[in-house]
Amino acid sequence: MSGPLEVWQKLLPQDGAVPGVQADQQTYIAPLPDGRGVLLPIRPLPGGGALASLILNQASFAVLDAIADALAAQLAPMAPGLVVAVPTLGLPLAEAVARRLGHARMVPLGTSEKFWYDPALSVPLRSVTSPGGGKRLWLDPRMLPLLQGARVVLIDDVISTGSSMQAALALLKAAGCTPCALGAAMLQGAAGAGRLPEIPTCAPLRTPRLTRGAAGWVPEG
Repeated sequence: MSGPLEVWQKLLPQDGAVPGVQADQQTYIAPLPDGRGVLLPIRPLPGGGALASLILNQASFAVLDAIADALAAQLAPMAPGLVVAVPTLGLPLAEAVARRLGHARMVPLGTSEKFWYDPALSVPLRSVTSPGGGKRLWLDPRMLPLLQGARVVLIDDVISTGSSMQAALALLKAAGCTPCALGAAMLQGAAGAGRLPEIPTCAPLRTPRLTRGAAGWVPEG
């Protein structure tokens, strides 16, 4: 059984452990496009089932770099000119991807209101890991000129229910912007992406929702 500090810390070699639910029933190995793997903890959900979790700001720099390399390579053919980041865990990934795409900066969305912000440039925000609600997602009005006419890619850490991306897309729509692509470190199941508009979506890691089978956790469906 892996200790709590061992998850999302190492890049497992191509000839390492087999991807999927591991024998300890507490961890899941998700493969990167190059065949290397990332060890993730399995988190049971309050309403039943479970998912493989990824907390990017707790990951090692090696894992973050590998994910950013892979995501930047997937997004590069779409020629994005600006990266917009969904907070909070999407921020380090978005910055890393923007650097790899040769950008001088990115546009971070935020969850705290500044006194010069415009309430019209804010939307409610919920996520699978923070279901309580009460937060709002904000766009700094001073960022509006950067969005005008830009080929924007919107990046979050994980797409699970799709609610965070839906909020960010609504906020960008209020700013007159439609992204050319969406990016994430990981897609957790197909349901979240299925709730999003038909915009190209890239993610180096893809994991299924899990359900209890006779021998333990198994992919849902």
